[in-house]
Amino acid sequence: MKVYIIEDEIPAAEKLERFLKRYDDSIEVVGRAMSVKEAVHWIQTDGDADLLLMDIQLTDGLSFDIFKEVQLDIPVIFTTAYNEYAIDAFKANGIDYLLKPITFEALGESMDKFHSLKNRLSEPGQTEATSVIDLQSALQMLSKREYKTRFMVKIGEHIKSVTTDQIDLFYAEGRNAYIVNKEGRRLIIDYKLETLEEMLDPQQFFRVNRTFIIDINAIKDVLVYSNSRLKIILNQTFDREIIVSREKVQGFKQWFDGN
Repeated sequence: MKVYIIEDEIPAAEKLERFLKRYDDSIEVVGRAMSVKEAVHWIQTDGDADLLLMDIQLTDGLSFDIFKEVQLDIPVIFTTAYNEYAIDAFKANGIDYLLKPITFEALGESMDKFHSLKNRLSEPGQTEATSVIDLQSALQMLSKREYKTRFMVKIGEHIKSVTTDQIDLFYAEGRNAYIVNKEGRRLIIDYKLETLEEMLDPQQFFRVNRTFIIDINAIKDVLVYSNSRLKIILNQTFDREIIVSREKVQGFKQWFDGN
């Protein structure tokens, strides 16, 4: 069995490859792409794979753009940190939709689903409607996901709980991460931004760069900045410049637009 990985983060791609080999050591990973452009080139020049593992947010856009450039008949398992793309995945050869961080167990279940679907579609009387049923079950699973709604913080000798609707942003400084609440107070929390990104509701919060995760309701204005980047102005006064990194701009626009 041949698998091609489309993922713009090398550690994530390497983890997927390890999980695939652990699932079945006869699986051959025939290559990787880190961008829409690279994926399109591979499909046009080779495209020989039984299955694609495809991250949704790539360095130069969304992986759905691949389907606008080329005809693709290979089944896809989509991977992403955001659940708002599930409906689009239904329309793009998707047989499953895995939310990061991906576990071996979750990938194994998707691979089982791929083999099961392949076997059923080869049976007399079976149609592609089977894939719709499987994707509907995946979407139901996504809708049940719960996100963190409060954080415990220490203020002097007191321990308090801060709900996410009181938080304007999270940011990292050195080894520490902080909450900035609606009153502008900065409170240290015992989490890394990478962990927070997976715990927070992606419809409410977006990681704009390596340092900041922003609440959509905290944004007063968005300005076009140099080199096609964006600058965020908060409702509250904040002493740091918040710039949407170049690779995050397209994802930010879609998030800000509600898509």
